[in-house]
Amino acid sequence: MTNKAIIHSDNAPAAIGTYSQAVKVNNTVYLSGQIPLDPKTMQLVEGDFAAQAHQVFKNLRAVCEAADGGLKDIVKLNIYLTDLANFPTVNEVMGQYFQQPYPARAALGISQLPRNSLIEADGVMVI
Repeated sequence: MTNKAIIHSDNAPAAIGTYSQAVKVNNTVYLSGQIPLDPKTMQLVEGDFAAQAHQVFKNLRAVCEAADGGLKDIVKLNIYLTDLANFPTVNEVMGQYFQQPYPARAALGISQLPRNSLIEADGVMVI
């Protein structure tokens, strides 16, 4: 029998579309994409690409914690960048939130993200 639950955290931005922050099925949590919105203001954080990357990982962490997990439980991470020149910065910032063994990961260059964000990340967590 499938055990499905919708995950929500007030410490992460509210959904800005027809989706949930995450959906937990049995012990797997499917994390929706997070852009660098401040959950209190629902506005993009100010600052450079690194500031946006930090906010994305903070938002993901909040949703993971709402599902009784943490970033360490992410097994697959997808990162979307509007400029692949920011890839080294992603690695630097990600190193502040993740420890080995790292999750499987894809990093994709795309033309545009919601709210003209520079980065978005989603993933799958197993707890």
